[in-house]
Amino acid sequence: MADQITEDESIDITNLVCPMTFVKAKAAMEELEVGQVLKVHLNEGEPMQNVPRSLKDDGQQVLRLTPAGEGTFDLYVKKLVDE
Repeated sequence: MADQITEDESIDITNLVCPMTFVKAKAAMEELEVGQVLKVHLNEGEPMQNVPRSLKDDGQQVLRLTPAGEGTFDLYVKKLVDE
């Protein structure tokens, strides 16, 4: 069984389109303390490709991206740096 990840905060960006998906995820990350984990519920396709990459480029750690059903995914990101 995979290790369980406990998120400190979560957001649902399935109702947004790029680039607002990343803007919303980045804003949520800014509210966290270093070491905390954000769970982002997002759609497959462009958000699934761009949001994890952009958060990683910002210095955060992508922990896991898992299917959540009906064309959505859950992305777990650990905050490593303050911006």
